[in-house]
Amino acid sequence: MGVAGEPGIAVASSDGRCATECSEPPDAYGKLSPLGWNAFLLVIVALLATSFFLAGYFIVYWRHADMDFMVVYNALLLNDGKPQFYFDHPGYFTILLVKGWFWFLHQLGLLEPWKLSAIPSGAPAFDEAMTSAVRAGRLLSFFVAVAVVLTFALLMRRIVRDPRLAMLATFALASSGALAMQMRIMRTELIAAPLVVFAFMILVSTARKAGDGRPLVLALAAFLCMLGLENKVHAILPIAALPLMILPFGSGAGASTVFWKRDPRRWLTTAAFAVTALMLLWFGWPLIRIGFDPNAMAATLPSKSLFSGWPGLYQAGVLAWTAVAMATFAVIWRVSLAESLAAMFALVAGACAALLMLNISYDDANVVTVMNPLERMSGFTDLSQLSGGGPFAMLGMLALDAGRVLLRYTFFLSSSPRPAVFLVWLIIPGIVYAWRRGERQAALQAAVLMLAVLGIDTVGMRRGLKDEYFIFTDPFIIIAGAVLLDRMDWLRFHRLAYPIGVALIALHYVVGQAEPVKHAFASKRPELICEWRMQYLPLLQLPWCARI
Repeated sequence: MGVAGEPGIAVASSDGRCATECSEPPDAYGKLSPLGWNAFLLVIVALLATSFFLAGYFIVYWRHADMDFMVVYNALLLNDGKPQFYFDHPGYFTILLVKGWFWFLHQLGLLEPWKLSAIPSGAPAFDEAMTSAVRAGRLLSFFVAVAVVLTFALLMRRIVRDPRLAMLATFALASSGALAMQMRIMRTELIAAPLVVFAFMILVSTARKAGDGRPLVLALAAFLCMLGLENKVHAILPIAALPLMILPFGSGAGASTVFWKRDPRRWLTTAAFAVTALMLLWFGWPLIRIGFDPNAMAATLPSKSLFSGWPGLYQAGVLAWTAVAMATFAVIWRVSLAESLAAMFALVAGACAALLMLNISYDDANVVTVMNPLERMSGFTDLSQLSGGGPFAMLGMLALDAGRVLLRYTFFLSSSPRPAVFLVWLIIPGIVYAWRRGERQAALQAAVLMLAVLGIDTVGMRRGLKDEYFIFTDPFIIIAGAVLLDRMDWLRFHRLAYPIGVALIALHYVVGQAEPVKHAFASKRPELICEWRMQYLPLLQLPWCARI
């Protein structure tokens, strides 16, 4: 039953009978998600598999050479005992995963071309070998995509109260433009972006309900964020926005526990976190020094430090901003000083522990790229408008890009294969409606998430806001919508809830599949790869390039 007086909810008359116009409408969640939780997840995986095999797995191996060839090539190099060659993203874990996957399949006798020396140079044999390698990599991307969706579903259940709402949010992600192409290509964003999103979702859960071990959760969140950055430098954008995004998600139940308020052992525990952070920082210090070494930076990065002569300045700014946000959260939501300090030390420990992962397959270029994400990104960004213009030119460029993003959100004025824009149409008025109905915390939560999405998309517009970047922001759009619906639970009984839900589901699936279908029937030529072969694949002999 809904709440009396809300739109579309039955209200009984004084004699116990309900007026005809007040007959209770059906629960839209029940009609939109009629399956149980386990059955729903099986259906989601089945839909993903159907889409993947119909318009992805069997496509000619060179169709998505960017990034398939870069990742496969570097995995083949590593399996041949040669050093990694690609560092632009830097794609660290993606390359290592594909390397291990190839080795595993080879041990099972399922993949012969598992290293570079096993790739023949003749045209027919080369095509066969590369087809096997690329399809094996695509299959791994599909498995990662399924793991991302299932993890998102489990974490969403911890954020919203109704599991059926969690199902709808999971469907939105599984059918989104963010995931549509990612699971068909060996893209680095498929690992990087979800790690940051999962870190945020974990923080939301722990911000709402206190626990003695909450600093450990912050360590885990920092660990995940740093792992994401090590795979794709673009992750610095949601990482920098995360301290702001988490601020409105506290609650009265999130105030520090008795242990962190009054137990004398709390300071000993805080000291233990401090010692652990210092030890991990000491172990990671050689990596940090390499990351900011001028010679290593000059040899690796396509551009100079954004603040010439001051490497590490904006990185320190991000750390300071995070500390200020944590202190602000502590004041607003009554987190004790001991727990706040322990959480800060835990965050440093988690980030340093993740940084040490770069030692698994060490290369200076990986370290430099991870420690200087904006410099690496700027090498692939058009910043010609900033020549001699100073800060006002930067503000003007960002304002123009923000306007272009808003045009994308209309869909009709600037279309894109991004069904999440249809959610934006409902979230913006939903924020206003929630505020007017008194659900101001939910409205503020959704508004901050959408503000972060706009900021991240604005920076992404410098590279055309390509569909591979949707995965950094689409999950936050979905979470914003779910947060609003979770607080305004009565809307599921509204007479328009079901038809709007059906329309969104249909639009999500159709628009989300448009890009994969388009790529499946695209008329590309492999000769275009020859333009950048020597830059990214110098030891891979492409037969068609020899004929040019």
